[in-house]
Amino acid sequence: MQKRPLFSLFFILFISGCSSVAWQSHPRPDDATIARALNGNNPAIELWDLPMESLPGFPVPQSVRPCCAFGNKQKVKVGAVPIPLFRLGNTLSPNEVGPHKFDAGTFAHTSRKMSGNDNRGSENNGVIYTTRGGFIDLAHVRDTADDTVALFFEIIRHLGEDRIIEVPDELGRRYIRLNATDVSELTTKERWNLAADLAARLAYFKAESHEIAQWHGYASFAGWPETVSAFSPEDLYSNMLGAKLARALIGADLVLSSELYNQNMTAWLDATLEWLGAVRESQSRDLFTVVDGRWWDSSRPIPDKFMVLLRHYDLGDRQLPHIVPSEWIMESELKKSLLPLVEDLQPPHPLSLPSHYGDYELDSMGELVLEVDDKYRDSFGVIPVDLWKQGFTQLQFAEIAAWCEKEDVRQLAKLEQE
Repeated sequence: MQKRPLFSLFFILFISGCSSVAWQSHPRPDDATIARALNGNNPAIELWDLPMESLPGFPVPQSVRPCCAFGNKQKVKVGAVPIPLFRLGNTLSPNEVGPHKFDAGTFAHTSRKMSGNDNRGSENNGVIYTTRGGFIDLAHVRDTADDTVALFFEIIRHLGEDRIIEVPDELGRRYIRLNATDVSELTTKERWNLAADLAARLAYFKAESHEIAQWHGYASFAGWPETVSAFSPEDLYSNMLGAKLARALIGADLVLSSELYNQNMTAWLDATLEWLGAVRESQSRDLFTVVDGRWWDSSRPIPDKFMVLLRHYDLGDRQLPHIVPSEWIMESELKKSLLPLVEDLQPPHPLSLPSHYGDYELDSMGELVLEVDDKYRDSFGVIPVDLWKQGFTQLQFAEIAAWCEKEDVRQLAKLEQE
């Protein structure tokens, strides 16, 4: 009986992740483009010169990949019942990362150690420590990359228009509102780049909204709380990394088919992890041990909220990673295996997303809107009602996160006194 809830969860994960979106785009030229092509005196035709209405369109992914709770080999309980002899293994080496698949769904193998498979045909997601980017959660990277691509194809066809783009509900209805903007003076290439910047920014804010939703009690599966993952220290840096990679692929015209996108996302992700200084699986595991008791508490099982001790409430379009301090490494019993990382210490690499494209303010052109259903209203009791009662956008995210931080500090202090 104790294993039935966990089995049911994995069964749901399996059946809900068996489909994926595929697209193949062959943008059709209009008469003006053909005339240019047949006139040898005209400049070469670029992709963005073709009619935008012929580009593919498909929904934003409806599910998220199972991400890793911060830590390694964590204990697990279902309800009040601990699962004996069961531990979640999150870490993996760079050479174990599997090929990317757009909208892989909720069953994108989270570590071959859990699935029992190698990485052939599966994404084999997990956490990798990098010397310049801290802990990277691959599921978060991939989710935001996919959202960026899907939003780009929707935005580029309707740039400058009033339009609503529905995205999956969490606390309540959640959608993107594009606002009418005069883009008539832009070249076709400028429109392409503006749409790409706006898509990456909105995809990233969608990821921020998920952190807020988790804190307020949203759960993908009933009975499996996700508060332990809310504002986890590696999440938003990983999400922004995905947005940046997808934005680069859009700019390089590498997204016109799902096959092209998947192949290039696989190659770019591998190269990015190497550039950030990804370490061996054993070193990632050891670094989780070093920060045990500081950034997470191995004595607490998932899904206890305060298994995670360090949270990242600094929302916004500029992100810095959390790097394990070298002095903690040198104080630990594992310093011998981790000494090469201290000797090759690299500065943390900041990530940012542009807030403007030329004179265009991106947050004025597009907003991510969240509404709060009645069943979640009590969870907002610690936050001023004028911030959320009528719905809120990315412009309120940072202030809401600050109130969440105050409440977490209070709860943790109370817990430590018990």
